[in-house]
Amino acid sequence: MVDFNKQRAIAKNRVRRRGIYILPNLFTVAALFAGFYAIVQGMNQRFDAAAIAIYVAMVLDGLDGRVARLTHTQSAFGAEFDSLADMVSFGAAPALVIYEWSLRGLGKLGWIAAFVYVAGAALRLARFNTMLEVADKRWFQGMPSPSAAALVAGFVFIMDDYRIAPEAVAWWAFGVTLFAGLIMVSNVKYYSFKTINLKKSVPFVALLLCVVFIALLSYQPAVVLFGGFVAYAISGFVVSGWSLLRRRRTADPGS
Repeated sequence: MVDFNKQRAIAKNRVRRRGIYILPNLFTVAALFAGFYAIVQGMNQRFDAAAIAIYVAMVLDGLDGRVARLTHTQSAFGAEFDSLADMVSFGAAPALVIYEWSLRGLGKLGWIAAFVYVAGAALRLARFNTMLEVADKRWFQGMPSPSAAALVAGFVFIMDDYRIAPEAVAWWAFGVTLFAGLIMVSNVKYYSFKTINLKKSVPFVALLLCVVFIALLSYQPAVVLFGGFVAYAISGFVVSGWSLLRRRRTADPGS
């Protein structure tokens, strides 16, 4: 005899699993809106607002995954939606903003650099999605797309903040854009910060450093943000170089 109540319960569970969780996806929608807003502001020649919008998208992107894990609302839909939103906020938006700001004056080389960045972001996201189950959670392979976007946006932000003419630093913009695009698809290792446990107690000096950082950020946001992501970009080469050196020492213990 068929147990219709049991079948109905199974059907309800399937619908629930296929459903869309509103809370984490609201953060993703907000990050997507910030990326779209950055594109619009870049087209309107408001490059400071565009750069800030990319930073806002980066913060929101970091929150949606954490909210999903804390509330146990992870879903396949959320993962796919987050990846598509990232392509807009950290792929298309930074490339279009820096192209409108400075790269347009370089002609074909300008849009080629912007395209290399967009392609790098797309490849980075595709590789991240396919290696999600096997990758070491402590490290990223290649610079994550939000950090690469922050590097590009930070360059625009700091130059605009100091009233430096885009034409005067067009080749610097070209180099930063190419570097950010290529470093995303490299094998350079970057610390992911995913293993940091915010529930654990920390030394007093850690809280003091947070206070100093907030004070500096409020005083010179463009310098602090750009400097921080430049340091993060360099850290990947330091970590990868140190790992390579350790492997060589292990392989040749007699040296």
